[in-house]
Amino acid sequence: MSRKCYEFTSESVSEGHPDKVSDRISDEIVDLFFRESIADGMSAWDVRVAAETLTTTNKVVIAGETRGTDKITPAMIEERARAAIKDIGYEQEGFHWKHADVQVLLHAQSVDIAQGVDSGTGLHTEEGAGDQGIMFGYACSDTPELMPAPVHYSHKILERLARARKEEGITQLGPDSKSQVTMRYDNGKPVEASAIVLSTQHLDASMESADVAALVKPYIHEVMPDGWITDNTVWHINPTGKFVIGGPDGDAGLTGRKIIVDTYGGMAPHGGGAFSGKDPTKVDRSAAYATRYLAKNIVAAGLADWVNIQVSYAIGVPAPTSIYVDVADDNSYSAEQIEAAIRKAMNLSPRGIREHLQLNKAIYAPSAAYGHFGRVATDEGHFSWERTDLIDELKAAIG
Repeated sequence: MSRKCYEFTSESVSEGHPDKVSDRISDEIVDLFFRESIADGMSAWDVRVAAETLTTTNKVVIAGETRGTDKITPAMIEERARAAIKDIGYEQEGFHWKHADVQVLLHAQSVDIAQGVDSGTGLHTEEGAGDQGIMFGYACSDTPELMPAPVHYSHKILERLARARKEEGITQLGPDSKSQVTMRYDNGKPVEASAIVLSTQHLDASMESADVAALVKPYIHEVMPDGWITDNTVWHINPTGKFVIGGPDGDAGLTGRKIIVDTYGGMAPHGGGAFSGKDPTKVDRSAAYATRYLAKNIVAAGLADWVNIQVSYAIGVPAPTSIYVDVADDNSYSAEQIEAAIRKAMNLSPRGIREHLQLNKAIYAPSAAYGHFGRVATDEGHFSWERTDLIDELKAAIG
């Protein structure tokens, strides 16, 4: 952002939102193919998944292309879908983990696509990108996680309500919810939540908006930084009144329809490609993770207060077709200097990204809700792109 004083709004949706139910099922399939194929002795480099999911009233349709062990059956895929729906919390008449009709329509990956991705095939001997496209990564100093504050706290509100619902016995709340936070920025820094919007499904049909507000406001206060909720903060809790019918029973869900929620809440550009349901040969996913990783390390290294990075690829071609960096005009290091440092510090070929971030694993289902970025990297490999272990290399590369 070039302006210093402004308001900016971002939204999030919960794991029970119809689109996020679809994302979760698609990512469970990615994890299933990695887990079972590796266990069967297949190389993780050869796994391919592009799974799309449609959810509606007591119906789940899973389509797309895969390559993996023959031991994975439609019944196993159906089982993972039902387990995901159960974990999210759907046991309602219109959408129930046990009773929903699940159709599995997956088939083999196109050989024309495979020849551009597999090492030693196609026009390039090195593994190429799974598709053409542009990907963006962003980081800023708004929050300790180096994420834009509006989307970060929109996620945190819904995460906290999900924990209250699933672990703390707040059974009045349902799985489906949406949040929206408007932050006021002063001198380029977030200082106040000027508006907070929350619509959450409630299973007690007698509850009105005021009842829901009384239930959820303490959790919202808990996750927001001290002093950011003020007497001037405008609240809209379940502004339409009742919200009993939710999830895929209330609205159809599709994989990949919440790409701005998944990234930076509109504070930075998005290349257009979704993440969920795709193995990391698809640069829509892996290169977006790589650019976030680079951006976060650049800000963590003190090389910029904020940075936006774009990379682009051609299908079947290993090297990026371009790398572009944007920083503040008065930044201590120029965009050209940071671009040069990026090229030295990390191999941005699809194979280089997968090796560096260790993406050939069953690590994707937890990323399906509450954002792919600003999360905590785990020892098991989840959210490896959130590590800040490239600081020394970037500092050395920039001179």
